[in-house]
Amino acid sequence: MEETEKLFYGIGEVAEMFDVNTSLIRFWEKEFDIIKPQKNKKGNRLFTKKDIENFRVIYHLVKDKGYTLQGAKEHLKGPKVSTTEINKNAEAIDKLKKLKEALLELKKEL
Repeated sequence: MEETEKLFYGIGEVAEMFDVNTSLIRFWEKEFDIIKPQKNKKGNRLFTKKDIENFRVIYHLVKDKGYTLQGAKEHLKGPKVSTTEINKNAEAIDKLKKLKEALLELKKEL
């Protein structure tokens, strides 16, 4: 049976996806207006798949490409920004990092 994708993700789940603290998720939410989680009655943030895609783009720009927060904001506001393309690049980098880890693990075993 195929696993269905969730509609909403809690802040802890999102933080785990990117291996960051929940405080960074809250900070980026305040800094970047493209992240707009809904809140339940308790005030807990509920992130959509689109929010997670936007986090991936921000993460890629800041952590992988070395942009400052201001630089990332300007890049996202620019007319030539394709978040789909940035998202693809971020996913490729994630896959390459995992491959590198696996290869380094194999090297240790030799």
